[in-house]
Amino acid sequence: MIPKPETIANLSVKEYCFSKKQIKGLVEASQFKWTFTWSFNKGLLLINPPLGRALIEDALLRFLLKKDYELETGNEYKFTILAKF
Repeated sequence: MIPKPETIANLSVKEYCFSKKQIKGLVEASQFKWTFTWSFNKGLLLINPPLGRALIEDALLRFLLKKDYELETGNEYKFTILAKF
C-alpha cells in the first residue's frame, strides 16, 4: 500500500480575544508561512499572504473549527495536511 502524502503544519496562537471573538496566529508548513485571523462568531478565516493560501485554507479551517475553544495564546499546535508541499 502506498502511503498517503502529508505535511505537518505548525500553528502558533499570537492573540485570543474572546470579546472580539477572534484568534490571530501564524501557520508554517514546509517552506510556507502565513498569518491568519479566525473570527469564530462569523465563521470567517482570513489568511495572508495569498500565495499558497489554497494549500492551507481547508485544513486550517477544519483544525480551528475542531479546536478553537482549546487554543491558548502563546501555545503551539500541530496538525496534519493530507498533501505534500
